[in-house]
Amino acid sequence: MSDQADIIIVGGGPVGATLALTLRKQGLRATLLEARAPGAAHLDQRALALSYGTRVILEKLGLWSQLAEQATAINTIHISQRGSLGRSRLRAEEHGQSALGYVLSYGNLSRVLDHALQQDNETDIRHEAEVLTITPSAEHGEVSYRQHGVTHTLTGKLVVLADGGRSLGDIPGLKRETKHYGHDALVTKVRAELAHDNIAYERFTPDGPVALLPNGPRDFSLVWTGQADAIHGLLELPDEVFLQQLHQHFGDRVGRFLQVEKRMSFPLKLSYLDPVTAPHLVVIGNAAQTMHPVAGQGFNVGLRDAWELARKIAETPAAAWGSPDMFKAYSASRKTDTKRGLLFTDFLVNLFSNDIVGLNRMRGVGLGLLDVVPFVKHRLVRKMSFGSRG
Repeated sequence: MSDQADIIIVGGGPVGATLALTLRKQGLRATLLEARAPGAAHLDQRALALSYGTRVILEKLGLWSQLAEQATAINTIHISQRGSLGRSRLRAEEHGQSALGYVLSYGNLSRVLDHALQQDNETDIRHEAEVLTITPSAEHGEVSYRQHGVTHTLTGKLVVLADGGRSLGDIPGLKRETKHYGHDALVTKVRAELAHDNIAYERFTPDGPVALLPNGPRDFSLVWTGQADAIHGLLELPDEVFLQQLHQHFGDRVGRFLQVEKRMSFPLKLSYLDPVTAPHLVVIGNAAQTMHPVAGQGFNVGLRDAWELARKIAETPAAAWGSPDMFKAYSASRKTDTKRGLLFTDFLVNLFSNDIVGLNRMRGVGLGLLDVVPFVKHRLVRKMSFGSRG
């Protein structure tokens, strides 16, 4: 079966859904293809770290008021290094923001975005649509997908790939560069002896960074990175032993760790497309770039991709959607933000995840200096909050 649409969005997760809603704000209609059934993501408790700039985007879409009660504010970020006295604190009130960021479950965000799309009635949402191929061409983009056992072909002036889990090996003109860190990240939720007081902790160790993000009234979301075999061993430990090892690894800043939920892990890598466009096709979000979670930038960069792309689509005559000129303007608008995010996270991993003699002291001094140089702290907070426009 063959069909046509002006704008086709592949992937109905938060980035694809945000793009569809932002286009509707501009009076534009899209067709959204989502592989999952309606509501399939609503119980997903994975924690997302939202920047203050992401909150601003969600406010402009009229959605933040529905999310605020489920989100836990990060008012302070405490940065330290194991074995060093150097540390730095970033505080929201010192930078004119109500918070530095927020922690929100993937499921809660998906529920609110999906509800907004359902209320819209203008976005053509096709659930359980498994995309088989994406083919760019000089005339249009073409998407082949299977839905309820029937194969369909959909052509459009512009195809947007926003499905971060999709392989891109079969799309002509797109080349992926990947750097494997040889590390995995263990993620879970833990409860500590001391209340979090809306403080997020980023602790660097020679084995890799550990982050504790306030999530709920008393709990933390934990991201513990390290060599893949060591992380695999942590997954197998009984809860009590795991909590003891976490305390030894992280330190005493939040007291003893009392409870842990289900533990999961995933490999860490830096990956990006160059270019992110082909004729009548553009790739955004995690499908375009994947970052180490050390600075919590990946999801927020992806949401800014969606916001900026919607703006460029609205500024471009429909006849020129997917054209080289449109993609040149979009790529120029996103290049600095994406490149800085990739370089910054990679720099932090390379600088702190080692035990080179003499470097530990220098890193500690650097963290101490950051704490007493307001201009540098302010610039760092603005970039973390708003990307290259900060």
